[in-house]
Amino acid sequence: MFVRHYYVSGLVQGVGYRYFTQTVAVRYGIRGWVRNMSDGRVEIRAEADADALGKFRSELERGPFAAQVAGVVEQEALLSEALTSFSIRG
Repeated sequence: MFVRHYYVSGLVQGVGYRYFTQTVAVRYGIRGWVRNMSDGRVEIRAEADADALGKFRSELERGPFAAQVAGVVEQEALLSEALTSFSIRG
């Protein structure tokens, strides 16, 4: 099990990015959450195996049709939450 935090910048709020992220996460069996940040970025916490996270990252870089992703910063994180699904927070 690997845990990652992603910070996605660009035109990623108000374009369905969180819903897109949830759909992709469910497709790859990823647990975690996504939320908008006050600075205009989207923050994502994802827990899965390495293969699923690699595919997930590629999808995050693409984003939904209306988004314009400028960058995705990925950071390792510790397994600290007991997550059983993928949710949208705030």
